[in-house]
Amino acid sequence: MNAIIVLLIVVYAIIGGASTLYLFFSMPAVIIWKFYRKFKYHISLMN
Repeated sequence: MNAIIVLLIVVYAIIGGASTLYLFFSMPAVIIWKFYRKFKYHISLMN
């Protein structure tokens, strides 16, 4: 029983870490992409 709980904790830690890394890298990429479109194509930052 104890091993199953530890395994679940490890699995949930990996899932949480993966989603955190995704947000950590995607948010700056979206912001940079919006500024790129703003300066190259004169598109609003809110689109």
